[in-house]
Amino acid sequence: MKQYIVDAFTDKLFGGNQAAVCVLDKWISDELMQNIAKENNFSETAFTVKEGDLYHLRWFTPAAEIDFCGHATLGTAFVLFNFYEKDAVKITFKTQVGNLTVEKQDDLYKMDFPAYKCNRVEVTDLMEKALGVRPLEAYLDRDLMLVLKNADEVKNLCPNREALNQLEALGIAVTAPSDNPEYDCVSRVFCPEIGIMEDPVTGSTHCMIVPYWCDRLNKEKLVCFQASERSGVLYAERKKERIILSGKAVLFSEAEIFV
Repeated sequence: MKQYIVDAFTDKLFGGNQAAVCVLDKWISDELMQNIAKENNFSETAFTVKEGDLYHLRWFTPAAEIDFCGHATLGTAFVLFNFYEKDAVKITFKTQVGNLTVEKQDDLYKMDFPAYKCNRVEVTDLMEKALGVRPLEAYLDRDLMLVLKNADEVKNLCPNREALNQLEALGIAVTAPSDNPEYDCVSRVFCPEIGIMEDPVTGSTHCMIVPYWCDRLNKEKLVCFQASERSGVLYAERKKERIILSGKAVLFSEAEIFV
């Protein structure tokens, strides 16, 4: 089967977040998909199968299948637009969180995602132990979002993995106002529960980060910076209960998997 590796939310190789993308003629077993994801050992491996006008899309971490992944959706759209659907301007994916559409506009890929809820919860001692600093605010949906005082706290964070793993959420995001005028906010994301200590650039969690900063900054359009070692930039717009998340991507490799 064909597999592509794409760096998402970046315009240069070795930046952003790696996604492996497997384009299938028909579904293979869940066990085989999980083994391929484990072998790749990226935060996500995406598998897609065309059916009529839609593409079914599933995402696997090295440890488990998850219900939604932004950067691997971007990576899959990049592959399909550039290798399989060269004349298309929009691709629709059928996923566990509903149909997701991606439009290509020059070198940007615009993804229409559901917004997460910012349900405020109490800041706890465990959160402080996990981060090494006490969050100012905490919010919970699928992921846990912890608001810190400034960008330096986000960038210099050295979390305690054992304590982090005790926080009940798929991903733990930390965010603060940006210290760079090019960006509105800065973040990092940790997912130890599914075998990913730090996710380099996380589209799905920005479906929670973006509504928070839209409200706080009184803006509907944001430029977001994820301050991992690889780093990445996400362009975001809130439209009612949807988040339009855009990013760039570059191809690292194209290969054949022998299974």
